[in-house]
Amino acid sequence: RKESSAASDVYKRQALFAQDLDMRYLWLFNADNSWLASAANGLRDSDFLQEAAAERCDVIKRTVLESGKPARFELQIADAEQPRWFDVRVDVDRDDTGAVIGLVGTSLEITEQKRREDTLKSLLRELSHRSKNLLAIIQSLASQTARHSITVPEFLVRFRGRIQSLSASQDICLLYTSPSPRDLSTS
Repeated sequence: RKESSAASDVYKRQALFAQDLDMRYLWLFNADNSWLASAANGLRDSDFLQEAAAERCDVIKRTVLESGKPARFELQIADAEQPRWFDVRVDVDRDDTGAVIGLVGTSLEITEQKRREDTLKSLLRELSHRSKNLLAIIQSLASQTARHSITVPEFLVRFRGRIQSLSASQDICLLYTSPSPRDLSTS
């Protein structure tokens, strides 16, 4: 049941289209909730997209027409609320003789995926920052312990004790600052 629900969700987010050699749309399918919502037969990307997005699409699509090789790109579209992202794939469309007659393409909305990627990147930056801070503390502990130790065995005993204390203090901090799973799911 989950698989059919997931397939249905992809189907709702995926649009199909075809364009002729002049880059005019010939047909659109399931375009209502995508960046193609304002497109219509006979229009070009420049007729309904912002200039930068239209220019990017045009360059990529013309390259596909010239090379005959498919392309895949991510397209960001400004929306009233927040940017939306789409995974766009285009390939040449050929007639029965093999001559290129235009393009066919698919577009899948990936906005939620991009948001998750951004969240993950932020978390990884925070983790890196905190790890560097912890390493600086450990370096300081090592230096301080070395200054007050006469022998290597004495240093090791003292240093291990300080590291264990640091570890215990981290556990205590986590007890008081860890968000609940519910808090994480709403952020």
